Amino acid sequence: MVSRQDLATVGYQTGRVLWGIAALMVIPVVVAIASREWAVVADFLTGMGVALVGGSALVILCRRPSGRVTWTQGMLTAGVSWLVAMVVCAIPSWLSGHYGSFGDACFDVMSGFTTTGLVLIQDLDHVSDGLNTWRHLLSYLGGQGMIVLALTFLARGLPGGYKLYVGEGKDERLLPSVVHTARAIWVISVVYLGLGTLVLGLVAWHEGMPPYRAFLHGMWVFMAAWSTGGFAPHTQNILFYHSAPFEVAAMVFFVLGSFNFGLHHAVWTGNRRELVRNLELQAFAATSVTLSLLVAGVLSARGVYRATVDLFRKAVFQVLSAHTTTGFMTVYPTQIPGQWGDLALVGLTLAMILGGSASSTAGGFKGVRVGLAAKTLVHEVRRLLVPESALVVTRFHFFRDFTLEDRHVRGALFIMGLYSVTFVVAATATVAAGYPVAHSLFEAASATGNVGLTVGVTSPAMPWYLKALYVVVMWAGRLEFMAVLVLLGYAVYRRRLV
Repeated sequence: MVSRQDLATVGYQTGRVLWGIAALMVIPVVVAIASREWAVVADFLTGMGVALVGGSALVILCRRPSGRVTWTQGMLTAGVSWLVAMVVCAIPSWLSGHYGSFGDACFDVMSGFTTTGLVLIQDLDHVSDGLNTWRHLLSYLGGQGMIVLALTFLARGLPGGYKLYVGEGKDERLLPSVVHTARAIWVISVVYLGLGTLVLGLVAWHEGMPPYRAFLHGMWVFMAAWSTGGFAPHTQNILFYHSAPFEVAAMVFFVLGSFNFGLHHAVWTGNRRELVRNLELQAFAATSVTLSLLVAGVLSARGVYRATVDLFRKAVFQVLSAHTTTGFMTVYPTQIPGQWGDLALVGLTLAMILGGSASSTAGGFKGVRVGLAAKTLVHEVRRLLVPESALVVTRFHFFRDFTLEDRHVRGALFIMGLYSVTFVVAATATVAAGYPVAHSLFEAASATGNVGLTVGVTSPAMPWYLKALYVVVMWAGRLEFMAVLVLLGYAVYRRRLV
């Protein structure tokens, strides 16, 4: 049963998240002023005002609840705050005039928050610097998490803050305190932000962009790469740059962004053995190499690309972009179903479903669950090969040594099952809307796994109900379902009381 105390906690924490959103709007305002985009400044000041007034109203009305945050409160806060923030963050986007409706603007904001990268924006090639900064900033924020932001800057010493953290789809505790863990995540991300902006900006400058434009493009592309978000400042995506060095730099950063924050922290603190022993990294390496060879082999055999450099820039880049759930593209969307063939399409779809690492910016099944499924398969085969009286013990390493137990298997298969069901529902709805089966499977995998690759299904011309379904699918996949299920359960409970 959800009490008034639960609702007060949810409202109070959601209000503080809106304060954080208002503070973030200062960044696109600064960029818009530097670019002399005065109408854009007005759009964001309007959004900032709504965020401040709405956040303050929630904090004042709900007050600071006493006691520790419970699991129910943490899950509800994660689910509600993302929806409220989506609506508020869509205000400056909608005011820009680049969206056919407020719902389309909400779609893109949720796509950014969930680091998906599917877009309904119109005339992207002529979007203002301020709005482009906002789009990529939302993706960058979503990768780290809005609750993580609130814990870092606003919730010092919040009792039970770990429940809020887990509600947002993360469970790694880098440090004993969850607030210190949240700060460590942001320190890692901000350090990489400086490095990535510098590297990508220098490459763009070297390729001929003026310094200011090179800086902006370097910052935008890094934010999307690190958050495995897939947003890009132009309709051609990464193909716009026509630069192998730029593509390689982007690839390095989105692969790094797909790694568990715990892995980054371990390496930063001197534990480099984790790079070799970590089950999740082992699973990611095995599936990445296998799928890259599959897709590259298919494209080579079909004569689509013959040169090794072309296979790397097109096939391997696309596979890694799918597997890390980034969604960057170095080909046109219509080329994948048109030239690549069904087997390559299946390879990319599988890569999107498998996804990146847990407690990272990536989506999908996550490498640790794939690794556990593989370990379970090997374990069961070993049991069949030894005498019934023999005790079969399987161990794995994931930041520390574990013995494989039923609880590990149940947890992994449960989330993988939810992803699979969501994928089937999204694919079925897409087919029912009149799109080809192969295209529908690909687009559904992209939305469910928070990837952003597209074969052209996602567009402003989509039926409104399919847009709404994709918003729910992206939201549920990013929060790994539990927060969404708790929120839906609460909604059903309240309806029964009416």
